[in-house]
Amino acid sequence: MSKIVVTGRIPEVAVERLRAEHEVDAWSAAEAISREELLARVAGADALLTLLTERVDAELLNAAGPQLKVVANVAVGYDNVDVPACTARGIIATNTPGVLTEATADVAFALILMATRRTGEGERVIRSGQPWKWGMFYLLGSGLQGKTLGVVGMGGIGQATARRARAFGMDVIYQSRSELAPEVAAELGARRVELDELLATADVVSLHCPYSPATHHLIGAEQFAAMRDSAYLVNTARGPIVDEAALADALRDGQIAGAGLDVYEHEPQVHPGLLELDNVALLPHLGSATVETRTAMANLAADNALAVLAGTQPPTPIEK
Repeated sequence: MSKIVVTGRIPEVAVERLRAEHEVDAWSAAEAISREELLARVAGADALLTLLTERVDAELLNAAGPQLKVVANVAVGYDNVDVPACTARGIIATNTPGVLTEATADVAFALILMATRRTGEGERVIRSGQPWKWGMFYLLGSGLQGKTLGVVGMGGIGQATARRARAFGMDVIYQSRSELAPEVAAELGARRVELDELLATADVVSLHCPYSPATHHLIGAEQFAAMRDSAYLVNTARGPIVDEAALADALRDGQIAGAGLDVYEHEPQVHPGLLELDNVALLPHLGSATVETRTAMANLAADNALAVLAGTQPPTPIEK
């Protein structure tokens, strides 16, 4: 029987599956585990189930010990995991792609609507008790029909967001490392362009690329200057892809019309300049926050850990 350490709260159904076969030490408190507690708990672990709030680096791997076989990250993104450090130690790192695609695309499109139709502003008016009445020019937003969505990173979530855009009557362009299969491009009516053209052309820019050193501050002052002053930026990928200080300046100075964010550069802190602005919709990292999706993520992470401990190939290894 192997030892599995679960570093944060996950749906109990996944924990029980792990307990049926192995010894499990699962963090159950509502607050995130402290670094000191984490380093102490992982000692002797054969498998770790980690959340994106935990930094999985050489220090943590060394604290676990040489018997550690697998790090199963309960997220599709894995910028919190030092994959090369895992590989160097013969540890298999896995993530949970696919199962959160639709939920995250839903939130991306919710942010598109919140930003373009100013629904966050409207709700704040009602909740604050401000006087208001219907008027032809009151809280005018921007329609989506006939507009262009620019998708940066056309993986599963980018494609799902593009499908939603097509249902709203939008055209789709995209920038991605690889080109879509012809049948998928035809289904989405999507045309591949370079980032410069996408920024200059799109009415809404939606970010779905993975975070890496290459995409750190991919969108900054230069990119905002290239966008239309009527355009919107939406980020449901990872916060540091966007230079938040530059975004605050662009929104305040009218370089772009608005933005919608579900992720932040220094999460959970949000740049104070953004908090002062009405033309940005802000959500607390809700992309995968449905009961169904979070349960599927936890179960897939459990599948990965159990497979490696059984000596078989995990369903979704991280391949770099």
